[in-house]
Amino acid sequence: MTEALNTYLNEFTGTFEQELLEELAGRAMLLNVSGGEVMINPDQPVLSVPLVLRGTFKVARITDEGQEVLLYYVKSGESCAMLLTFWMTTKVSVVKAVAEEDSVLLCLPLAVADEWLIRYPSWKKFVMNTILDGFSGVIKSIDDVLFKKMDVRLVNYLKNKSKITNSTLINLTHQQISDDLGTNRVVVSRILKDLENRKKVLLYRNQIKLLRDL
Repeated sequence: MTEALNTYLNEFTGTFEQELLEELAGRAMLLNVSGGEVMINPDQPVLSVPLVLRGTFKVARITDEGQEVLLYYVKSGESCAMLLTFWMTTKVSVVKAVAEEDSVLLCLPLAVADEWLIRYPSWKKFVMNTILDGFSGVIKSIDDVLFKKMDVRLVNYLKNKSKITNSTLINLTHQQISDDLGTNRVVVSRILKDLENRKKVLLYRNQIKLLRDL
């Protein structure tokens, strides 16, 4: 577990005290997840508390029609707000979490996570702040759907994706983007073409290059 501990320290030093970091390294399971792999589906129980050491996960809500709508991303040094909530309320998941790239998790047994809420103030603070930040993200997603035009939502989506991947080259199809935004592919393609005509992006096959003026 030495490699996991070193990675963990890089991501979480300053968040948890040294004693908690060392205990986590000894009591959590290291899990490698391939890009595209589903971490959890709706109606599945939460079996452990995940902490992301490396990579990014997309958390989405599945509508009654089977459409995935993006809620937020979980990055290195973070956990999933919704899964923490389901753990604390002993509820099954209502979201789908998928690895955007090859990722590494530390999975903490639920009994240990419960125990640490009492033993370690930094763990309790991390859990509550993660839940608060996550639901702030969900509220923002709802506000975007209700109050922002699709072209604004699409630009914000591309900028956020660029920030998460640390790249101005976005490897997504128009269909994948429309699925995340809960809209029609034709609408996404039309807006992207308009952005290209205005020299905000460059469009390639299954790729979008963000330009400085976006």
